Amino acid sequence: MLELCKEILVKVSFDKVLFQKELSKALKWIKSDEIDGFKEWCLKTFGKKYPQILELHFKE
Repeated sequence: MLELCKEILVKVSFDKVLFQKELSKALKWIKSDEIDGFKEWCLKTFGKKYPQILELHFKE
């Protein structure tokens, strides 16, 4: 499921609204033990493009 979520985020990253919607879904689907790795991947991949969205979704 993690790889599918990553693929989807890459495909919708052209649109801010879609990206935010799919990121929310992904965080519901991904297992809790995979969240840290997913967060790192998101920050590395989309950190410059959508920093506010990532900050909002990955608040601790």
